Amino acid sequence: MSTEKLALTTNSSARKPASAGGASNALAADLTRALGPRKVLSNLSERLNYRYDAIQFGATPLAVVLPERTEDVVVAVRAARAAGVPIVGRGAASGLSGGAAPLEPGLVISFTRMTRLTIHQGRREATAQAGVVTLAVTEAARPHGLIYPPDPASFRTSTIGGNLAENAGGPMCFKYGVSGDYVRALEFVDADGEVHRLTRDVFDLAGLLIGSEGTLGLITEATLRLIPPPRFTRTLMAHFPEVGACAEAVSRAIAAGAVPSKLEFMDRACTNAVEDYLHLGLPRDAEAVLLVDTDGEDLDTVQDELQLVEDACVASGGTVRRAATDDEGAQLWRARRSVSPALGRIRPQRMNEDIVVPRSALPDVVREIRALGDASPFPVVQFGHIGDGNLHPNILFDPRTEDAHAVHDLAHRIALVAIRHGGVLSGEHGIGSMKRDFMTDAVDPDTMQALRGVKRALDPGGALNPGKILPAEGVDG
Repeated sequence: MSTEKLALTTNSSARKPASAGGASNALAADLTRALGPRKVLSNLSERLNYRYDAIQFGATPLAVVLPERTEDVVVAVRAARAAGVPIVGRGAASGLSGGAAPLEPGLVISFTRMTRLTIHQGRREATAQAGVVTLAVTEAARPHGLIYPPDPASFRTSTIGGNLAENAGGPMCFKYGVSGDYVRALEFVDADGEVHRLTRDVFDLAGLLIGSEGTLGLITEATLRLIPPPRFTRTLMAHFPEVGACAEAVSRAIAAGAVPSKLEFMDRACTNAVEDYLHLGLPRDAEAVLLVDTDGEDLDTVQDELQLVEDACVASGGTVRRAATDDEGAQLWRARRSVSPALGRIRPQRMNEDIVVPRSALPDVVREIRALGDASPFPVVQFGHIGDGNLHPNILFDPRTEDAHAVHDLAHRIALVAIRHGGVLSGEHGIGSMKRDFMTDAVDPDTMQALRGVKRALDPGGALNPGKILPAEGVDG
């Protein structure tokens, strides 16, 4: 392959692609007349920038719309429907499953200009348009004594709309929950160009939209719950001679009553990649490193909870280092936040898996994935949110010299490990196109038909992000 991302595989259930010639000119012309030239990109050099996400290249869109308000999205959806072309919503394109990469030529709606954000201090809420950057919510809320806890690794660039489309989590998800747990209400535009505003008190349709990757509707605005920040936070790092001991320590700590705000794991390959990159003094010989935060309103309680974790780590054969200061704690977390650039120094591309398994299965799962990596030509590293069993095995490769089909096959075998141990295919990155074909392993045929029924009910024409999540009709095993 000549590109540095995986190419998308066409789904046989997708509609016949529109041509890139007259159809694109007509669609772009109609949109330009309706929205003005500032909000529509029609030149090829501009459209090429909207065919990918963080992992995959797709088809070049026929036109790109940059809405500034919900009414612009309505106009764009109705124009695409009239032209008979598919619609793909896009935020910061930081997704890791191909969800925002168009599978066929059509319309891309990029929400990066929809950035209106309002903090409602009295209600402890924020109203955010879809293009608001995740970190911006907490930055705006902090002067009011509030924060927005969901903190995916891409929080400095990812958008609220994208986070909700994938139901993103992050290191704080074990104690504080994922993006969907903070949604009070949603506004979205359906496949017909109609606007809907949903609360979560009756028939939680908002919950159905969250995590649907733009296949059921286009989220344009969300009302988000905010919380006060904890007064005190304490940090420790523990390292272990064997990865199973790390998982055992986590289970011991939770069984003892600890509910840390962060519980993050890195295997030896991951730790060494970060150490080569930043030289932070991480233990190179450790088979597993555990990073832990405890927090709360009472310092004694926070310290006691950290002691529970430390005791569990020591009982499981771990060596513990407490951060003496907030700055030292921040340096330890810098290691976890730097995993992506560190891995990029090893290979130019990576397939980032996102499996979730029961904590009790973690030792066996990590060992089996390591064995798969050892038997393959690709470096495989593992890290993730071990508190809730969410692992990110990363397959590192060079698309210029290595076979992307072999990468996909290895990703499939890793997914099967999770399924065998009672796990699921995704915790926060979504299914997209990358893991779409694995769904036949994870979901029985009757459930698959129920999922397709939901898709048909909300998007009967199949216009919204076609070819994502669900395999083609008739592909059930």
